Amino acid sequence: MKNTENPVVSIHYTLTNKAGEKLDSSIGAEPLSYLHGAGNIIPGLESALSDASVGDKLTVTIEPADAYGEHNEQQIQTVAKDMFKGMDKVEVGMQFQADSSTGPAIVTITKIEGDNITIDGNHPLAGEQLTFDVEVMEIRSATETEMEHGHIHGAGCNHE
Repeated sequence: MKNTENPVVSIHYTLTNKAGEKLDSSIGAEPLSYLHGAGNIIPGLESALSDASVGDKLTVTIEPADAYGEHNEQQIQTVAKDMFKGMDKVEVGMQFQADSSTGPAIVTITKIEGDNITIDGNHPLAGEQLTFDVEVMEIRSATETEMEHGHIHGAGCNHE
């Protein structure tokens, strides 16, 4: 079965950056499964897997625009420390969900200077050229419910 008409696709992958540093991998764990065509993975990788079959192995280099977007300086801002009142500890690297003009967004604390905290709404991989080494492990038809919900059901899914 080719990877068409919104199937559930399971892949093993290793993700590296432009410098060749390994950023993530599913090797030694469960494959990543996603509903193809539903936007569950970055657009560049989904596009590259559109004609894949079980057993295919490919290396795909994806530019930022087709991955997590370009780094946007407007997504970085400095806020007052009292915005984090009630928290026992505030540290660089902590992430929070915040409301943005485009809906909920994840922001990361990148700097703390006195009473000023710098937060960054960019995805940590924004602006990065990414390379995926991928092997297609399985392709199956999505269930009606998976199609309705726009994602696969299985481990970690909290509804049927």
